[in-house]
Amino acid sequence: MVLPGAVLFPNTILPLRIFEPRYRAMLQWALEHDRMFCVALMKPGITEAETEDQFFHTAGIGLISASITQPDITSNLMLQGLARVRFTGFSQRAPFRIATIEPLPDITSDLSKLKELAEKLRGQCEAIRVSSPSGPVSFVEILSRIDDPGALADTVAHSVITDSMQRQRFIEQQDTGIRLRELARILRAGFARE
Repeated sequence: MVLPGAVLFPNTILPLRIFEPRYRAMLQWALEHDRMFCVALMKPGITEAETEDQFFHTAGIGLISASITQPDITSNLMLQGLARVRFTGFSQRAPFRIATIEPLPDITSDLSKLKELAEKLRGQCEAIRVSSPSGPVSFVEILSRIDDPGALADTVAHSVITDSMQRQRFIEQQDTGIRLRELARILRAGFARE
């Protein structure tokens, strides 16, 4: 699925409303097969991605964790981000694309250093009281339950980065340390006290 302004990070949830006929067909196909599909970001200045060069080929793949069809045949669904992937080819282009993909695992070198960076980022989020959609569990509490530094980085990026191109750069960055340091910088710059 190619969308303007949407990036699906691993370990996050993306709510979607499916209404276009091609994406309704894609959803039906996904539900009948592995319940997964990718969300790719449309490139700037494009209003409809007609060719493969009009969207980014690094994307998030997600699992349909809930899907409800409405009386008007639209569907509301929750897509749970599973991994970063890169499109390596397309076996179908219409009515929706089917891509061959390769996973893009996190690159981690020094786990103790990554855990230290993750703790600093967690502390920054607590200090500035990063907000999340209202619910029974606070964002800080959610972060306290995440042990994996890469998952923590993706969860924070999903919550604090609003610019779609910056989000795309994060989905493309496999190095967990770089993502954690960049998020710390973004939080310092965006929430600096005067």
